[in-house]
Amino acid sequence: MQQLEVEVWGHPPIPIHQTLTAIKNGGIVVGAFEGEKLVGVSYSFPGYKKGKVHLTSHILGISKNVREKGIGEALKWEQRKIAIERGYDMMLWTYDPLETRNGYLNLTKLHTICDTYIENCYGEMQDGLNKGLPSDRFEVNWHLTSKYVEKKHAIDLTKASIVAPYKMNDLNFPVLAEVNSQLLLEEDVYLLPVPQSFQQLKATDPKLALDWRLKTRSLIQMLFSNGYAAVRLEKGKDVHYYQFIKRELIELT
Repeated sequence: MQQLEVEVWGHPPIPIHQTLTAIKNGGIVVGAFEGEKLVGVSYSFPGYKKGKVHLTSHILGISKNVREKGIGEALKWEQRKIAIERGYDMMLWTYDPLETRNGYLNLTKLHTICDTYIENCYGEMQDGLNKGLPSDRFEVNWHLTSKYVEKKHAIDLTKASIVAPYKMNDLNFPVLAEVNSQLLLEEDVYLLPVPQSFQQLKATDPKLALDWRLKTRSLIQMLFSNGYAAVRLEKGKDVHYYQFIKRELIELT
């Protein structure tokens, strides 16, 4: 597990005494193997929020040479199965909202929901994926035994309005329009464009990457404060779209 952490994130791994202590006290580690080689891992530990115990999923890492094979999704469903057996009904974790691969897995495939945006969650991080930008995060909620997760409860997202338009620049990267802080949010569903490959954009144009971070931060916080939750990420041609819906329309019980 430590070797895989170094491969995926390039920073010192979690100490063994920490993972062992967490596992002995309600935590869960799930591994995916190719033969005897560990190629994927999820690690979680108990958390406590608003008077209730939940499972905090801390890392999900897949070896570079076996990505895009559904291993991450399989690990999460197995993690959910074990969590329910242990008595958990809620799992929380964070991810960068501009990392659309994670957004597609977490929201579209696993049916988590998100209505919490954390600015610079981990401070200034120095690993290759996060260096140079505020470490803003979505905190997603996985209602493990809900109708929304178990029955893949359908939400009508056909009548959606775009919260902010974009245009393509000379380098064929999307540029988001200026944020309208006085936007009247009256529709049930809104779409927010985000770059398809944020890491490629950041490597080519760090200034534009920061622009996306700050503009989407403002718009998402506006949506959340007005009672919307992020529920899906849909893939598009030039950009992908987050879908936000009024929270009371989501069937969670």
